[in-house]
Amino acid sequence: MSRRTELNRLLCDILGSKNVYFQPPESLKLKYPAIVYSLDGMDNISADNLKYRSYKRYSVTLIDKDPDTEIPDKINSLPLCSFERHFRSDNLNHYIFNLYF
Repeated sequence: MSRRTELNRLLCDILGSKNVYFQPPESLKLKYPAIVYSLDGMDNISADNLKYRSYKRYSVTLIDKDPDTEIPDKINSLPLCSFERHFRSDNLNHYIFNLYF
């Protein structure tokens, strides 16, 4: 199983549903609460002029109608995860995280 598939499964477990989308097309109608994530970059760890570890950085966005949801706390508790920002659009709360996985 690929690391991205593992991440997808982990995010489904956190959300408690299958409303987890990797780079969804704009035409897709999302069901809320939902998590939308995409590859945002890669960081490498090197030693002795060799790359020995590579981390993929994902931008993870939780979209929820409930402003008091506990899901952001669950996402933020993941190792190598940091909260980026929150904003409200179309009566939906968007919580954005950076996650290395």
